[in-house]
Amino acid sequence: MRRSDREITCLEEITDVLDACQTIRLGLHDDKYPYIVPLSFGWEEADGRIYIYFHCAKEGKKVDLIAKDNAVCVECDILNRYVRTERGVTADYLSVICFGHAERVTGEEAEHGIKLLLSHCGEAGSAKDCVLSGLVAVYKITVDEVTGKKRFK
Repeated sequence: MRRSDREITCLEEITDVLDACQTIRLGLHDDKYPYIVPLSFGWEEADGRIYIYFHCAKEGKKVDLIAKDNAVCVECDILNRYVRTERGVTADYLSVICFGHAERVTGEEAEHGIKLLLSHCGEAGSAKDCVLSGLVAVYKITVDEVTGKKRFK
């Protein structure tokens, strides 16, 4: 990271950013261009490792790309405001970028992922009913590397 003075290294600060973000952007490998898609998500930290869950249709470009290459990048950010400086304007922000691998999960783990997603999104509902409906696929991203960056906060 070029500006190490802005780097977030504390896991608690990184998870605070994840908590505050409503949407992640999932980056996938495609043939000609990278493919990025915004997603609702849930997450948890266990033993110093971050796991991110999302759901989607059982078929589609995202599912095909993960099947082809499950290495992914996840980005989330918070723009607090713009700040005037002597040289113009800059952003007061926090951001997190994660690198890891996505895998489809089923059964109790899929239900757990949907519970985390519903909780994170502030929604009530039955995770079990969602999984049992057979309409969605649930994925877990195991984060291998994470970096965070902030300005002002």
